[in-house]
Order: sequence, then C-alpha cells, then structure tokens
Amino acid sequence: MTQLEVNPTTQETEAVVAARGPQRRRIGFSELRVFPLAMSGNVFGWTADDATTNGILDSYAAQGGNFIDTADSYAGGRSEIMIGNWMRSRRNRNDVVVATKVGKSHENPGLRARVLTRAVHASLQRLGTDRIDLLYLHIDDEDVDFDETLLAVDELIRAGVVRYFGGSDHTGNRLIEARIASAQLGVAPMVALQNHYNLIHRTEYEGDLAHVAARQGLGVMPRFALASGFLTGKYRAKSDLAKNVRGAEAAKYLNRRGFKVLASLDTVAAAHDTSVAAVALAWLLSKPNVVAPVASASRPDQVSDLAAAVTLQLTRHQISELDRVSS
Repeated sequence: MTQLEVNPTTQETEAVVAARGPQRRRIGFSELRVFPLAMSGNVFGWTADDATTNGILDSYAAQGGNFIDTADSYAGGRSEIMIGNWMRSRRNRNDVVVATKVGKSHENPGLRARVLTRAVHASLQRLGTDRIDLLYLHIDDEDVDFDETLLAVDELIRAGVVRYFGGSDHTGNRLIEARIASAQLGVAPMVALQNHYNLIHRTEYEGDLAHVAARQGLGVMPRFALASGFLTGKYRAKSDLAKNVRGAEAAKYLNRRGFKVLASLDTVAAAHDTSVAAVALAWLLSKPNVVAPVASASRPDQVSDLAAAVTLQLTRHQISELDRVSS
C-alpha cells in the first residue's frame, strides 16, 4: 500500500475539517468535539415532517455541523426516529455527535435506575444506533437518590451504550451534590450542562450555575438560545404571534426590554451584514464555558442564518452594549 492509499488518521481528518470551517469545540473534559451550534430536534415530528427534517439536517451537515440534540419526549419519540432514519440513509452515524435526554417521556418518566435504563435502550432503538454520545438527565428527579441515578448511568457508560452524560434543569447546589456523589461512588461525573440561557433570559444561569459550571469544567449548551424565536426578530408586534405555532411562547418578551434588545440586535446585525439570530447566538458563544447553543430551524433555508453565528466575531463594544440593554 502506498502512502497515498493509507487512510487518514482522526487527527488528520480533524485538521482538514478545521481548515474548511470553524474549529470544533470540546465538551468539558470529554473527547467529544462539536460544531459550535447544536441543531435541535424539538420540531422534528411536530412542525417538521420527514422531508423538512431531512432538509434541515442536510443543510446543517453541509455547513459543517455535527451535533444533533433531541430527547425521548420530543414528539413522543418521533424526533429520535427521524434523526435515526436520516443518519441511516446518509450513512453518517460516525460523523455525528448525538445528544438525547431521558426523564420526561410518558413511557419512562423519572430517573429511577430501571426506568432510566429502559429509556436509554428505547432511545437507542429509535435512533437506530448502538450508542448515545451525550445523555442528558432531562429533569432533576429529587424523588430518586443521586446515587441510584449515577450508578445506573455509570453502568450504561461501562456497557458502552452511553459515552458521556450531563445535567439539565439542575440548580448549582444539585450539580455540586452530584459531583460529590460521583466522587464518593467512583463513577463517571457529568461533563455537560444544558440550561435555559439566552440574551433575554440571563439571571438563571449567570449567577450560581455559571460559577458551578466553571468550577466543574462543564461544557455549557444553552437551550432556548433564541427565546422561542423572539431573538430571530420575527415577533415585533402582537399580530406577529399568530403567524407561527410557537408564537405564544414568545409573547412574554413583547415588552420594553424586549424591544430594546431587538433594536440593539438590529444595529449589530446591520454592521456585520448578518441575521439577528446569528448575532444572538454569537453573543452566547462569547460567554465563558459555552460550547454550543441549541437552536432549531423550521425550514432548511433558515439553517445558514443560524450557522453564520459560529464565525461571527462581535466587537467588545457590541458585546458590552448587548449586555447592557439585556441586563
């Protein structure tokens, strides 16, 4: 075999990818390296049918995206099925980092060991894969001792069906409890945190959670990164809310503060000749420990606007101004 025929190493492949597009970011202390924007599957099987879902994921992959986020509760598991069908038809499972969540589905609610294990295997079947790259605990189930949940997750990791895991909807104190319990049990700790965080919803994360995430070295994946679409700029009056099935979720942001944030986003977007959504996501990417905001697209043609955020470099003044108007 000549040197030209030798298959490239993982490092060589990553170097080529980096040269072609934005550098991938590492999730905490894991080996997972991801595109700085996670494509959410929360609309797959709900407002997006099979063809639309495939188009969105194809467009995302064409932008260099490799990080897909879903949950066993999204569209009653239909989201996982559609993602699995797409990976199988494109034969790209090894190129994709799959994150899913368990704890909220009707079939397997909560985080008791047997329920969690059953939920993970059900997700594997729907996704048509032999492993989940990043498993989130979708809820903080205080009715179950952390020891039970952590031991169950560790068993799944040792079995190779889960690679890494993280928390969601956990307070800073509960993350500390989980880390202490992991150390005492000698099991795998969390590497990631998915939390509600965006330009207009900041207080919940920027206090205690941000401090704990930094101390524990957690990779942060903000969910609701575009505030249910409000930070795309498509909702500027009450009459706009009826134009989209998710409009009601954005209604609470139609106030003086919300309009000030949109005005500032408009100014920055115009300066960079980019979309309002890209600026809102780039602001998140400028924050410490944020690896990849989680955002959804309802149509394939929206993906490029979202992906533009990963190469958008905001100035210090622009970041400070966005900080100011959203505080």
